[in-house]
Parts: sequence; structure tokens; C-alpha cells
Amino acid sequence: MARKIVIAMMMHETNTFSPVPTPLGSFGPNGPLVGTAAIAEAEGTNTTIGGFINVARRIGAEIAVPMSASAHPSGYVDKDAYERMSAAILEGIGKGCDAVFLALHGAMVAEHLDDGEGELLRRIRAMAPALPIAVGLDFHTQLTADMVENCDVIAGYRTYPHIDMGHTGERAGNTLVRMLDGEVAPKMVWGVRPMLTSSLVHTPSRQPMKDIMDMANLAEDSGQVLNASVFGGFPQADIPHLSCSAVIVCDKRTAEGEILLNRLLDMAWDRREAFLYKGAPLAQQVAGAKTLDGGPIILADHGDNTASGGTQDVMSVVEEAMKQGLRDVCAGPIWDPAAVAKMIEAGIGATVSLELGGKVDMPQLNLRGKPLKVSGKVKCVTDGEFVVTGPMATGTKVRMGRTAVLDTGTMQIVVSEKRSEPYDLGVFTHCGIDPRRKKYVIIKSRQHFRAGFEPIAKHIVMCDGDGCTSSDLALFTYVNRRKPMYPFEPDLQLGRNEA
Repeated sequence: MARKIVIAMMMHETNTFSPVPTPLGSFGPNGPLVGTAAIAEAEGTNTTIGGFINVARRIGAEIAVPMSASAHPSGYVDKDAYERMSAAILEGIGKGCDAVFLALHGAMVAEHLDDGEGELLRRIRAMAPALPIAVGLDFHTQLTADMVENCDVIAGYRTYPHIDMGHTGERAGNTLVRMLDGEVAPKMVWGVRPMLTSSLVHTPSRQPMKDIMDMANLAEDSGQVLNASVFGGFPQADIPHLSCSAVIVCDKRTAEGEILLNRLLDMAWDRREAFLYKGAPLAQQVAGAKTLDGGPIILADHGDNTASGGTQDVMSVVEEAMKQGLRDVCAGPIWDPAAVAKMIEAGIGATVSLELGGKVDMPQLNLRGKPLKVSGKVKCVTDGEFVVTGPMATGTKVRMGRTAVLDTGTMQIVVSEKRSEPYDLGVFTHCGIDPRRKKYVIIKSRQHFRAGFEPIAKHIVMCDGDGCTSSDLALFTYVNRRKPMYPFEPDLQLGRNEA
């Protein structure tokens, strides 16, 4: 008989410094999806859950999806949202199945617990002690004992921007299928190093992370181990298990995996200083962009990055670009539902004056919202929906809410009702703007923009704008972090901190 596999997704990267709430309604188009609707949304997409579905289809399994929930990064997940999503997954598993594939993030923090993924897995294991479980995790996972000890297989993204999400689901799912078939007996070893790595410099495509991830990939791809994953961690989280970590899935014996694990983590520790971002004044960065020839010149505002929990309404980079007289610019998306409503009410072609953005205060960083006064013509109004064609999350539908374009004469600004990370050109092209023909493109992103925009960029300028996703660690007050930890204790000489 066909195996029955429960596939579920509960994903959120929690920025504990973000003022943006995360209720249940944030987890999907209008809340979480279940059953056939969840399968239809995910199948054929470059996502972890899409990869899991591919594996289940390949083996002819019966698929049950009791919960498919993913929210943009933001503040703490509401207790009610967490409990309802977890209960739905447990209920689905409780109806009986042969295995579970879970698409999780690895950095979920709820109002009442700091390890959302570990707690979910602990509850599942308590209910079904022998049930085979495979987990796909984000590269920015904060790995914990509860995660590792309560499942059989873990695989994490190898890329940032995350262009291998579907492949990650397939890597984890295929190993679990081999376990079900009796080919392998997975055992996991894991560890951490007490260090922060900046999201701006820890991408596996470049040093200092590149040859660390290359070593892990080679070990897995050559069959030395079943799976090998390195996690850069997510620095905008004030939690005890903040760290750089790795997990190795071995077949039966763990000795070889432990050797690999420590090689990976020791290499990261030895490079700890190189993993810290060194910024510059925003005015200097924008002035530097003005001296560059050709275009497009991408100005990436990483201080207000939606995919790290930013409000997406901080106007500091746009304001500086206007102050310095940049022309032929497109910018956005800016999150401002009230401004969208005003532009729609005025109508296409109308001239409007707005106090754009700056609606949200960030008390944990002592930042108050600062709207920017702008005037221009309403150029376009859309429903804000498009299908991703770029290499990240390919095939998924982006829903920005109602969206309008304000043309100031020198800058075309995309304004949306919902927050959305600009990793695909569709954020502009769906509303009639071709960023390939612009001199400057201002987007709120840290690394994911590289998936869609790096191929068209003549130059990329990182901009240290204000916001709760800033790469300046000195702006954040960490109360709950582990101690000692680099760089907070810069003279720390600990070579190994096994969890």
C-alpha cells in the first residue's frame, strides 16, 4: 500500500527587535492554508514544501497537509497563532501516517517560548516517539537540542539568497525515504560556536563562509555523510541559543560526522572577525553611488529589510537620494496602506502630496517613525500580485496588496498595502516599471535582492539606512544572549563550544 506522509509548513523568522506584530492572519494569503489548497499553492514551486511534495509524488505516497503557514519576518509570533498552528499539525499527525516532512524556519520566537521549532518537534515526538521525521531549515536557523533530538533528518539551505529551497526539501525528504526503505539508519551530530555572523557577510557564495559551506556540500554530495548543513544564524534575535551552528546526518555511525562537524565550526570560529560587517555613513554611500558610471546602480537599504523583520516604511535612504539629487530612480516597495488608499482615491494621473512612510516607531532602537513629504502624479494602480520568475521561490505568487506608483519626476516610488521582500523584478515590472532601464534602483533588502537584481546590476551599493534590521550590532540591546559570546566579549578565546 502507498505510504501516507504528512507534509506541513510553519515558517517564521522572528526579529525580536521588530515592532511589526505576527498574528495568525500573517501566515498566508489570508491566514494558513490546508489540504488541497495548500498543495495547489506549493506544488511545483521552488520552496521547501514544494520539494517535499516532489519527493512524496516520486514514491507514490498519499499526501496530507494539515497546515501550510509562512509569514514575512516580523516581531514575536502571537501565542494564539503558534498554538493553533501547532495544534493543527499535531492533529493531522495524530490521524496516522508513516512519516512527516516539516518545512520549518529555525528562527521562530513566540510570545511565550524562544524555540518555536524545537517545541513543535518535542510535542510531535512525545505524541509519536517512533515516527520518522524529516525537517528542512533556513540557513538562518538558530539550532537547538530540541530540534535535533526530536527528529531523524535535518537539511538546511546551502544558499543566501535562498535559491535552493526546493532542493533542500528534496535532500531532507530523500534521506528519510531511504530510512523508510531500510537503506540507511540516520544519526545526527551537531554543535555551535558562540559567535554572531552578520547577514551581510555570511552568504555561502562568498568568503568567509564559502569554503566552509563548500566543505559541507562536498561531504554530502560525495556520500561521505547523508546530509551536512551549516547555519549562519539570525543576529536580530535576543535569545539564548543565538550562534553559528552546524548539523551532520550520518549513517549508523557518527565518528566521521563529528570530525567534519568540528572542522566546519572551527574554521568558522577562526574567521569570526571576518564575519562582522563594517559599514559607513549613509550620505557617503549615496555620494559614492553618484560617482559610478552606467546603470542600473542598485542601492540596497539593508537597515529596513522586510525579509529580516523590517517595517519597510523607513524613508532615510529615499530621503538621502532626493537630497543628493539622484535622478532616473525607481524605489520600493514602501509599506504604507494609507498612502495607497489616498492615491487610489485620487486616481491615475492625479497629482497628490503625501507624507510617505514613517508610520511605525521602533522603540527598542529608540527610533521614531519619520514620514517623508513627497508630491507627484499617480502613475499606476495594481492589485499587487505577480508570479515569481526569478531563481528564488520560483513559481510562487507574491501578494503585495493594492499597490500604487507615485512619479515625482525624478523618482518612481512603488507603495504597497503589504510588506514584500524585493527579490524578484516583478515588484517593479508588474506595475509598469522596468528596473533594467533605470539609472538607480532603491530596494529594501539585504541579500535576497541579489537573486533577481544582481544579474541586471552594473553596480551594487549597500546603504546603511535606519531600521530594526541594521547590521550595526551596537544599536541592539541583547539581554538574553549566551555569555560569553563574540563580538560582545571580543577577547573570547574559546575554540569550541559544543552544545
